[in-house]
Amino acid sequence: MQRQRNKRGYIEDFVDGHHLKLNDLKEEALRVGLEHGYLYKENIPAYPRPEFHVSHLNHDTNGSGCSAIWRDNGFKNPLKDSLLWWSLVVGPDEITSAERRLLETTYPDRTEEQAQMQQSFLGKFATSQAFQKSSRLGSYRFTFPLEEVLQAYSDQFCSGAQPVMRVFKTILYKKEVVYAVLVHSPADQEQVLPLPFAD
Repeated sequence: MQRQRNKRGYIEDFVDGHHLKLNDLKEEALRVGLEHGYLYKENIPAYPRPEFHVSHLNHDTNGSGCSAIWRDNGFKNPLKDSLLWWSLVVGPDEITSAERRLLETTYPDRTEEQAQMQQSFLGKFATSQAFQKSSRLGSYRFTFPLEEVLQAYSDQFCSGAQPVMRVFKTILYKKEVVYAVLVHSPADQEQVLPLPFAD
């Protein structure tokens, strides 16, 4: 595990090239002697493990970032050595759909009546920033279909080829764990992490 101050000035502890499950992240933090009260909480209730099918991405920014997008006629990072960050959109529809799939998988023999009487439960677990409508990064949000973003990236940076996706890193903040995926051109294989997207 490594530590750095990110571009926004926040301390982040991270593991490059891997998406660590919570128990593995705890072990890694213990191994390096990282004191992190939130990570070691024991009163966390058992939670379901739904599968979210996400179709949209968000890019959040502030006023100056919004002006730069308008001026540049698109999205790019003014710092050549930095990345452009997008977040998954996980809204009420995605939560409801994930809940339905989870129940169908867990209780395949339930009746139609049982399914209709089932009260929604997944929303109370969806409290992280990924599920919120608001942003901590600024008051301007751009939302696009994932397919459109990947197609535009393919056209603009990959000469029409499919972009490559790789596990980038697991980032641990004060009260958040971020799993980042790197999307890049096939021509940039040597400039990015050596691990393929597979964890």
